[in-house]
Amino acid sequence: MQLLHWTLIFLILALIAAVLGFGGLAANLAVIGKILFFVFLVLFVISLFYGRGNRARL
Repeated sequence: MQLLHWTLIFLILALIAAVLGFGGLAANLAVIGKILFFVFLVLFVISLFYGRGNRARL
């Protein structure tokens, strides 16, 4: 859940930077937030399959 927390922080910072007029910084922060979100999603799906496999062995 720590990765999702950082994703939300970067997206909130991107929104604040966009409101204050820092367009380039806002775009960079949004890209970082998107990358972290997709990494979180991939790790979440992998953990779901890994958890399911462990339960079936018992």
